[in-house]
Amino acid sequence: MSLKEYFNTTKGVGVLSTADGDGQVDAAIYARPHFMEDGTMAFVMRDRLSHHNLKSNPHATYLFKEEGSGYRGKRLFMSKLREEQNTELLESLRRKKDVYGNGADRFLVFFKLDKQLPLVGDGK
Repeated sequence: MSLKEYFNTTKGVGVLSTADGDGQVDAAIYARPHFMEDGTMAFVMRDRLSHHNLKSNPHATYLFKEEGSGYRGKRLFMSKLREEQNTELLESLRRKKDVYGNGADRFLVFFKLDKQLPLVGDGK
């Protein structure tokens, strides 16, 4: 099963972890990634700490725990490629258009997948 299929069919909770250029770490609850036709993944972000950290350190990890599964899920290690701000593509991808903060700047941040591991263990 591809990652796109996995995230389209699996419910759970995701956490995006980033660190700034000095190594100060942040973790935040994030929705499932969007998978683009060119093979990249993208997250919609507000201009908050996770987005700020990616300006000085392009590496991030997304941890996803499957709903009701004990310890099943995925860890995705990623590198930022690019971003776009307040675009039509971003608006078309938003899953919850009625959520607070409408009108605030949003960023569609694109990543390449560097490594994938299960939630627990090293994948061997």
